[in-house]
Amino acid sequence: MLSATTDGEVVILELQREERRNALNLELCREIHAGVDQAVDDGARVIVITGQGSAFCAGADLGGVYGDEFLEALYGMLTRLTQVPVPLIAAVNGPAIGAGTQLAMACDLRVADVTSKFAVPTARNGMAVDAWTIRTLAALAGGGTARRLMLGAESLDVEAALAVGLADRAGTLAHAIAWAHEIAEFAPLALAHNKLILNSTSADDPAIDASFAAVWASEDVRESAAARDEKRPPKFTGR
Repeated sequence: MLSATTDGEVVILELQREERRNALNLELCREIHAGVDQAVDDGARVIVITGQGSAFCAGADLGGVYGDEFLEALYGMLTRLTQVPVPLIAAVNGPAIGAGTQLAMACDLRVADVTSKFAVPTARNGMAVDAWTIRTLAALAGGGTARRLMLGAESLDVEAALAVGLADRAGTLAHAIAWAHEIAEFAPLALAHNKLILNSTSADDPAIDASFAAVWASEDVRESAAARDEKRPPKFTGR
């Protein structure tokens, strides 16, 4: 259901339920969770998530069971994506509907192909998403857009998503991987610190102070200064 491909310091995770347009079921949610953790453990600097075939993710599998176990796996996976200390890029290669939009939003950056479509049609299907989803949608795309999607059950194509900030760049999987390689050259501790603050829900999170101190005490800060003096690109190690 999920493949992992290593490309230098970038890991590409591909959802492989093409016959179900990569809809999320219990097993796939767990595999994404485990796959992201494994990529981090293996030293990935950046992770790209995409879908097999013509869809990024068609949402929750309507043929599955919407019970507590599925919801726990889905939201546990989405939360984990926001917590891992490396950037995640969603290469949105087609429709990202419902849980597909949630998956894209749990990533840090989104590269959207020409066939991309974003929607969270809970008003049409009588379901609900958590507060994080709606608030994150509003933070990324603006309150007006969030209201149109959540109350008017509208959808956004790639141009609209780019215009409001839900998508960061237009492009294919290849463009997303190229961007991932650029980011992989940056300082890992600084990236982790920035992501921690961007995703934090508390102004008094002690982890932020610890992360701030770790960045300034790191070898990477000294490497940056040495690289400037020696007029060369820095080689960051995350230490």
